[in-house]
Parts: sequence; structure tokens; C-alpha cells
Amino acid sequence: MRLFVAVCPPVEAVDHLWARVARLRVAAATAAGVNVRLADPAHLHLTVAFLGAVEAARLVEVESALGLAAERFRDGRDAVPRLSLGGGGHFGRGRSTVLWVALRGDVEVLHTLALHVRDRLRHARLPYDDRPFRPHLTIARPGDRVAPADVDADVAALDTYRGPDWSATELLLVRSHLGPRPRYDRLAVWPL
Repeated sequence: MRLFVAVCPPVEAVDHLWARVARLRVAAATAAGVNVRLADPAHLHLTVAFLGAVEAARLVEVESALGLAAERFRDGRDAVPRLSLGGGGHFGRGRSTVLWVALRGDVEVLHTLALHVRDRLRHARLPYDDRPFRPHLTIARPGDRVAPADVDADVAALDTYRGPDWSATELLLVRSHLGPRPRYDRLAVWPL
């Protein structure tokens, strides 16, 4: 099964963001029938760690590692992280272009959370992508179907965006199902 660890913004923060996304050029391209692969707002998440393919038999080990990471994180904090969505950018160019929105607020606390999660996964000898943690939410995968100037204009429009504050209260283990309509199943949740 394909797994990742995530923090999800509340519906209010997603709705606020999506009101801005609706005015972006990638949204206009989607409305015009271009396959921009606009994210489903119901599935927006911040990936804390990507495990990739994990054998079903190791699910108990994954849950144990994440439970310990969440406990260790809680023990080192006086309060849950306060965050907001704002600003943005893109990864890649051409076919691999991804448009994202950044996180603001207690972002350094998210880095600490990611370190705890990755430490526990490593300790349990579980697989995970060890690329540097870059807190963001992917909002579209326009690839080369949208002109680079339009992607740059959307990034500029996101630079002035600031969403409402919210608290990151849960760590989630999610199973993803790839395909034209990706699906996400929440397998376990731990309080932060």
C-alpha cells in the first residue's frame, strides 16, 4: 500500500484558499477544459513524510512509529502549532510543473514534527523519502499544459494571499490510491 503522513488544514482554511484559487489562471484553464489537474480541495494536505509502498504486514509498525513520534512531539510543546496558508510557488518546469501554496506561522514547529516522524520511521527501519521537508500544499499540476507566464502570474497572485489562522491538531496516516481520480483513505489519527 502507498502511504504518507500528513497534517490537514480545516475546511474553513481550505474554503478561503479555494476562493482565491478560483481566480487563478490554472482555474480558468480548468474551466476551459484544459487538464490542469487542479487538486481536490477535500484532499488538500501537508505531507510530513512520504513512505511510498509499504507492505500491509508492516502497517502496525508504521502506526506504532507514528504514535511515538506524535507523543514525543506533544511532550516537547506547550501548544499546538498555529498556521495559515499564504504565499506560493512552483516546483519544476514543463511537464513536471507543480503549483503550491505555502504555510505561514509556526512553520519551524512543523519542521520539528517532521524530524520526529522521520526519526521514528528510521528507527523502525521503515521506508520514507528523505528529501528535505518543504511545507506546502499542492494546488495544481499544470505541467506544460499552461504557459509558464500564466504559472508565474498565479505565483504572483498567491504571494499576496493570506488565509485565516488555524491550529494543526492532528497527525494522519493516509493511504493513497493513484489514478485519474486519486483517492485518500485516513488509516489512523494522533493528536498533536
